[in-house]
Amino acid sequence: MSINTLNDIKKGKVFSIDGAPWLVVEANFVRMQQRKPVMQTKLRNLINNKVLEVNYNPGDSIEEADLSHQAAGFLYTADGQAHFMNNTTYEEVAFDLDVVGDAAQYLHEGLAVDVLYFNDQPVSLAVPRKVELRVTQTVDGARGDTAQGKVTKPATLETGMEITVPLFIKEDDVVRINTETGEYVERVS
Repeated sequence: MSINTLNDIKKGKVFSIDGAPWLVVEANFVRMQQRKPVMQTKLRNLINNKVLEVNYNPGDSIEEADLSHQAAGFLYTADGQAHFMNNTTYEEVAFDLDVVGDAAQYLHEGLAVDVLYFNDQPVSLAVPRKVELRVTQTVDGARGDTAQGKVTKPATLETGMEITVPLFIKEDDVVRINTETGEYVERVS
């Protein structure tokens, strides 16, 4: 499918450029005085992780990548790779941790993810927008901490990720985390 309008270029879309899939990491619409509007983008190649900055003008045609999604579950991490099992074919798929990127801090056993395939080859993965992780370490909130405006405290999660949580969160609580911002959302249990 070909895209002809600048409004269709959004963060998260994947385009095919020179036969390779490119993910839109940033997209900013810029209109300068007495000039044509431009969509400034930062693209990341899903195969080799190269970053490219491209400006698109009105009338430029971009081909949307033909990607397929398949559900998979996270198994384990070993030798610098994260291993997943395809839920329909039961085949194991492995990605280098640098391809997984920031999503690696949310991976725990059994986490359901979407593996993206381009030309029947796995190229990337997408973690859910929110994940649930167990708090393994945190300090107890002392009475009166809110008087100084200190309403959060640091906590370490089961994956080793460190976040700030409200004072009422204790060790072994399960919390929901937004994977786009890396912030606490709510307590699950």
